[in-house]
Amino acid sequence: MTETVYSLKIFQWIERDVVDNIILNCEDRPFWSGEIIMMEWEKSNWEWYIIKSGQVEINIRWQKVAELSAGDIFWEIALLNEEDRTATITTLSEVEVIVLTLDNLIEMINNDENKINKEIMKRIEENISR
Repeated sequence: MTETVYSLKIFQWIERDVVDNIILNCEDRPFWSGEIIMMEWEKSNWEWYIIKSGQVEINIRWQKVAELSAGDIFWEIALLNEEDRTATITTLSEVEVIVLTLDNLIEMINNDENKINKEIMKRIEENISR
């Protein structure tokens, strides 16, 4: 695993073995610049994403509301609430993400990795407040 993953904001204060355990069963997925990752109102695909590299733009009802970059997470709210997607995500550059599924999240919670659980909750609260 590259040093880049360990330096992502979400993992900065988490021990490497915990990060390794989380990432071990997660998929990396690349996207091209200008690619739409997901459209607002689409059904959830039971995945959420940590940006490893690149930038994305978030639009709600065709209005730009944020840009996210390495270490930011998105789509966790739709996953947790089992709701349709609430925003359209478009890449602003080539992007690579770490894909986490509901099963990954349940495994983390069941393993009681308090550091990662607290960090995930902090990121969710930050995204909700945007």
